[in-house]
Amino acid sequence: MSTLATTLLGYWLLGAVAGTMAGLFGVGGGLIIVPALAAAFTLQGLSPDVVMHLAIGTSLATIVVTGMSSTLGHWRRGSIHLSWFLALLPGLMAGAILGVLVAGQLDGPLLGTLFGLFVLSVAVKMALGFTPSPRQAAQPPRYAMVLAGSVIGGVSALFGIGGGTLAVPWLSRCGASVTQAVATSAACGVPIALLGTVTFIWMGWGNSQLPSWATGYVMWPAFIIIVMTSIPFARVGVRLAHRLPSHVLRWAFAALLTVVALKFLLS
Repeated sequence: MSTLATTLLGYWLLGAVAGTMAGLFGVGGGLIIVPALAAAFTLQGLSPDVVMHLAIGTSLATIVVTGMSSTLGHWRRGSIHLSWFLALLPGLMAGAILGVLVAGQLDGPLLGTLFGLFVLSVAVKMALGFTPSPRQAAQPPRYAMVLAGSVIGGVSALFGIGGGTLAVPWLSRCGASVTQAVATSAACGVPIALLGTVTFIWMGWGNSQLPSWATGYVMWPAFIIIVMTSIPFARVGVRLAHRLPSHVLRWAFAALLTVVALKFLLS
């Protein structure tokens, strides 16, 4: 099998795994896609200086499409809390751009270490089952929503994730139901991913260390294949999620994230 065929097959498998994990564990695929792409790009011999930036930019590009698909489904069911989404939006947009610009100032290995620390914190939170205390739904102050949106957008764009890891707990703390929190979080991920992708493309434009199939920090073959495979396989993950105990799922995913985090921190 040629090197090109092996690479494309690897992207297909990654999309299948990321989609299944997203459906199985209820999180965006970025936590899986970024480390897997980083490993794939390293095996392809790309410079360590661009591997993490390319992995994060490509991950955000896939989230634009998958996030739109998810958001449309939630919108049709009336699950999105529109006023809260609009209140968060200015912060989400500003934070997404700022997050990418911060990433651009970090070298690849340092960005990988920060990603490992972030993933480890998510793993600990999931293993311990931390959840925000439910509150009565009420419109938070506008400044609080803008600030929260900035943090959600900045961290999500910096690490190439959809935002649900931070947005769902915040919306739940504001009093949203689980369904509203997940649906509104999905909507939040779209502007984060869109602005993050555009900024990563602009920031990496003309970088001589990038391969010919990349535009800035987005690798198009990986993007296309992951999108094509992750959406149908997410349905497989959802079916599996309804057959396995929730505590088993939580611990299994926490263990997986711990392995991923340690790989980044120790390499």
